[in-house]
Amino acid sequence: MKSNQELIEAATAARENAHAPFSHFKVGAALLTTGDEIVTGCNVENASYGLTLCAERVAIFKAISENKKDFTKICVVADTDALTPPCGACRQIIWEFCGDVEVLMANLHGEGETFQMSELLPKAFDAKFLK
Repeated sequence: MKSNQELIEAATAARENAHAPFSHFKVGAALLTTGDEIVTGCNVENASYGLTLCAERVAIFKAISENKKDFTKICVVADTDALTPPCGACRQIIWEFCGDVEVLMANLHGEGETFQMSELLPKAFDAKFLK
């Protein structure tokens, strides 16, 4: 099984590919599959701002597009002093596509902290409410 350090390194490398010409806030994500594969993503900004995609969603959508559907952990890396959690939209997507996975937040200063998704999104809305 891939280590947290390997996920952090993958997310950090993905962060370098971020397209953030407006905010200059680069974020990388690394998603771990149950098959022990890492799928990465970075944030991609758009001049309209509303069409910007966060690193977490890019990684998840990329994984889904590659027919990877079972995940155990996601790592988010940003260059901040305080660890950066997923935004609300990303929390919803993580919950729907990954379930109650571990969410590892890390920064470029070597700090990290892990939460369960259920801690970050209590009382989550998902498909069970649509029946």
